[in-house]
Amino acid sequence: MDQSVPEKKPRASTLGEIGLQQFAPYLLNRIMGRYNASLRDDLKKQGLTVPKVRALAVLSVADGVTVNDLAVYTVIEQSTMSRTLDALEAQGLVRREACEDDSRVRKVFLTDDGRAEFARAWPAMHEEFEKMFAGIDEAEYSALIVTLQKMLRNIRKHEI
Repeated sequence: MDQSVPEKKPRASTLGEIGLQQFAPYLLNRIMGRYNASLRDDLKKQGLTVPKVRALAVLSVADGVTVNDLAVYTVIEQSTMSRTLDALEAQGLVRREACEDDSRVRKVFLTDDGRAEFARAWPAMHEEFEKMFAGIDEAEYSALIVTLQKMLRNIRKHEI
């Protein structure tokens, strides 16, 4: 009985060889595009956009992060994040404060109204999340999360 380790086949090297339906970046983009599109109408009724709700979502679990870290967590460019925060602040949903250690650094906090607004947005987000994972059992979901975290570690430029 041969107990040697099977030789690993090299991955295909062109998109034509891989195919769109096997190309993970395409699938990830398509999934998130569909998720965001599904939320857009519900969010619009609340006066929110996808970037605004991403900021509120992150702040709901990591309140008081710096503007730069919030841009990383939300995957939103710094200039777009600044405009998004301007709008959220004008709506009374967030407040920015200078960092005690460095007055050039601003931290962002949810206001009570911001927390309430996110609480109204969350059911639609959770419903779309549940639809996305319908028919996927806990083991499959856990394996996906482990794989995505490994992928993120492979490519990330920030420690968060």
